[in-house]
Amino acid sequence: MTSLPVRRAALFGLLFLLVAPAPAAAQQQTAVFAGGCFWGVDAVYRHVKGVSRVVSGFAGGSAVTAHYEIVSAMNTGHAESVEVTYDPAQVSYDDLLRVFFTVAHDPTQLNRQGPDVGTQYRSVVFYATDAQRKAALGYIEQLQRDHVFPKPIVTQVLPLKGFYPAEEYHQNYLARHTDQPYIVYNDLPKLTRLQEQLPELYQK
Repeated sequence: MTSLPVRRAALFGLLFLLVAPAPAAAQQQTAVFAGGCFWGVDAVYRHVKGVSRVVSGFAGGSAVTAHYEIVSAMNTGHAESVEVTYDPAQVSYDDLLRVFFTVAHDPTQLNRQGPDVGTQYRSVVFYATDAQRKAALGYIEQLQRDHVFPKPIVTQVLPLKGFYPAEEYHQNYLARHTDQPYIVYNDLPKLTRLQEQLPELYQK
């Protein structure tokens, strides 16, 4: 027969399991990048392990002008951007930078990206914390020092003052228009490069 102290210990153990708080979920973090038309950058980050959400939008200007037709006029200060929500336990901010500079866009093109020309297509890392700022500057410095690109990197590193989601029809655009010539020529190759060059970060 089980002794009273043992039964009490078992009971208290059961009660602890019932009332003990569940372990907190990993804290999600966000990062904002601009690298040309947001359709392709959006698609790339949707296929990065540890990324839970990607939103296409605008950063660099005001809320009043954060609309596609207005931004296209090239005088709003906005850049087409993506906001990436990720789990730092699965993918680091440095990994996101590696994706940005390796496959998401060409950081040596000034105020353009491929066929798209204008300041809204410029290359920018928008930092929300000092740690992100230091990481971005350090990463660019390393790339320059190692002469990874034949031309100078023109990526700006700027404080994030606000991110404004774009219209709904821009969200997850590539997945909805895989046969569109612009997507086929400019953006699908980015997904191929992600899978081939950074397979450890790729997810379907």
